[in-house]
Amino acid sequence: MKMKSKKAAAKRFKFSATGKIKFKRANKRHILSNKSSKRKLKLRAGGYLFEGDRRHVHRCLPYGN
Repeated sequence: MKMKSKKAAAKRFKFSATGKIKFKRANKRHILSNKSSKRKLKLRAGGYLFEGDRRHVHRCLPYGN
């Protein structure tokens, strides 16, 4: 039987071609007037998950790379 992926994780994480897991930074959606320009600039950049967190995401997304 085919396993289901966790939809919450599928919306938040993407796999790169080399198998790394990419994500977008949080806190850039609303109440932006209270945040400094420097902080908002840094939130634009995505990131890659650390190795220790990858196992958890792979369980949530069984058909990821």
